[in-house]
Amino acid sequence: MVCAASVVGRLGRTALDLLFPSRCLGCGGDGSFLCEVCRDLLVAAGPPRCSRCWRPGPDAGPCLQCRAAPPAFDGLRAAFVYEGLAQELVRALKYRGMTALAGPMAALLADAAQRFELTADAVVPVPLSGLRRRTRGYNQAEALARALARELALPAWPRALRRQRHTPPQAQTTDAEERQRNVAGAFFSRDFNVAGRRILLVDDVTTTGATLAACAGALKEAGVRSVCGLVFARED
Repeated sequence: MVCAASVVGRLGRTALDLLFPSRCLGCGGDGSFLCEVCRDLLVAAGPPRCSRCWRPGPDAGPCLQCRAAPPAFDGLRAAFVYEGLAQELVRALKYRGMTALAGPMAALLADAAQRFELTADAVVPVPLSGLRRRTRGYNQAEALARALARELALPAWPRALRRQRHTPPQAQTTDAEERQRNVAGAFFSRDFNVAGRRILLVDDVTTTGATLAACAGALKEAGVRSVCGLVFARED
């Protein structure tokens, strides 16, 4: 059943997008939500970084943490560093209802996917709990995933992964171990279509990769062949 409040929220945001002209979030200029000049201000999350979790490091090999305890995902990549304009874009999409940003952000994610030579059979977003989705009216990761799937000509499977319990926001936790405990067992997948598939797991931002690892673990338990995480920004 579709939540009426969620439908009203989506209709309201669509109406606002139609009534008001596109203005760049970076400079305020008319014509687009992210102009070409401001796109160049985004700081790419480039190497050298850990080949598994994409933490900054001295070389391109696996970091000490990933060698000691490999995460469930097969790789994680971030397009940008979570600072400046990238941070503003994520916050506007996530907290201010600016879902129109999903399109231009997904276009940049598609560029990153091609640059990192990521291959997948489908795009799956990190799910929100029912409570948080009802409160926010939408899932920003799903908005990104759907737009990215269109860019990459791949199917989007927003229901392939579910969150089975509400968890406090990861931003409220204090360290990596607490983040892992916070999301442990929080996700599941009972979609038999995922078995044997290569999944591109999408979120807006990551810090330790704990949420993506928990999601990847649930997908692997459902028989997924491989899971690569792709996020718009990484908080280093």
